[in-house]
Amino acid sequence: MEQYEFGIVGLGVMGRNLLLNMADHHYAVAGLDLDQAKVDALHNEATAEQQVSGKTTAQDFVGLLKTPRAILLLVPAGKAVDSAISSLTPFLQEGDIIVDGGNSYFPDTDRRVKELAEKGMHFFGMGISGGEKGARFGPSMMPGGDQEAYDRLQPIFEAIAAKVNGDPCVEYMGTGSAGHYVKMVHNGIEYGIMQLISEVYDLFKRGLNYSDDQLQQTFESWNEGDLQSFLIEITGIVLKKTDDETGKRLVNLISDVARAKGTGKWTSQNAMDIQAPIPVIDTAVAMRDLSKYKEERIQASKLFTWDAAIDDKDAHGGLVEHIKSAYYFAVLTIYAQGMEQLQLASKEYNYGLKLADIAKIWRGGCIIRAACLEDFMQAFIKNPELPNLLLDEQIAGKLTGKQEAIRFVIKYAVDKGIPVSAFMSALGYFDAYRSERLPTNLVQAQRDYFGAHTYERTDKAGTFHTQWD
Repeated sequence: MEQYEFGIVGLGVMGRNLLLNMADHHYAVAGLDLDQAKVDALHNEATAEQQVSGKTTAQDFVGLLKTPRAILLLVPAGKAVDSAISSLTPFLQEGDIIVDGGNSYFPDTDRRVKELAEKGMHFFGMGISGGEKGARFGPSMMPGGDQEAYDRLQPIFEAIAAKVNGDPCVEYMGTGSAGHYVKMVHNGIEYGIMQLISEVYDLFKRGLNYSDDQLQQTFESWNEGDLQSFLIEITGIVLKKTDDETGKRLVNLISDVARAKGTGKWTSQNAMDIQAPIPVIDTAVAMRDLSKYKEERIQASKLFTWDAAIDDKDAHGGLVEHIKSAYYFAVLTIYAQGMEQLQLASKEYNYGLKLADIAKIWRGGCIIRAACLEDFMQAFIKNPELPNLLLDEQIAGKLTGKQEAIRFVIKYAVDKGIPVSAFMSALGYFDAYRSERLPTNLVQAQRDYFGAHTYERTDKAGTFHTQWD
């Protein structure tokens, strides 16, 4: 009997949590997983009041769903998504909707949209942010696809999304792969902020010799006021955790070889394709890559020593506040770079993105939620075509007041020999962006010399080539 409003394929922790979230909001929800143990876990976690059902075959699962059917896939990106689609489509019909809630690469989403459209079905790519807790109690969601079909999904998604001032943290992003593209850039911004926080941690730990307690208390105090954000909040929590076996702070026992699943790399790769400058995100990806060369770094640490004996007496006085201001400065440039990439991509791929909506749904539920997103939302409400957040007068005013701090912090780090690549990239981007004239006129001349690539002039229109010898 068709009685279930929504279906979820993949009953791992994320899938079960989202399903139970929907059931909390009085939706009858069915789940599918080939692993009987995961189906059993769903039934065990559900309450008697929740209308849920788990199945292990696609035919039984689809048979439970009301038409037009709405099904969310929560399986690993790549071949698993195509496999799940193939297992479902023999039992589906025209008008049914499949939503991919994983971190799929956006060109794959475009392909699947076309393939299912040929069968008369709708395919959505939807970014979901917030982790396990967000899935259970309110994520931020970024769906993209056929807007008409979104009418079927909207009430459910708005019910389960995180809420900020009563606003659900979900909005229709745009056509095709818009949802997965926005989530990709979200993850790139996430990479940048995490790298920046690690550099702040290093400055306090190696530069100022902060104790574990001082480090933890600093980040905990930062999660108030302008710097309030999920990533700052969890940094304070992470730094407090002790290891059950040794009693030591757990973070000090964790390897410095960082791992990644590729979404940051995709952000950088595509930014280069559409000529969107995002140097801090690029740097964050590179630093994770560099962290993997542990044995080489150990050798280099013995080869390249640096006498970091500098007069810290004057530096320490204002350094703590300078680091705080420099962090705020750099974080704003990361968001500015990511948002500019979204503006450019919207035009490149005809997504129709509304950046005010993106800032709005990132205010709650997601990993990069932060107090400053309220300012970003207002900036894009005021000017939906704003090419870069740095050109908003209110945000520009905040950055201008913190220029001195980031320059001070970078000088201090250089003298100490502490790597602050994200801070440097943020300032380098800012200084380049605010430069009315860059030295790239020389690059143009060089290109014309060795490759006859031509150049433009400042004093007259047209394209020119010179015989330089």
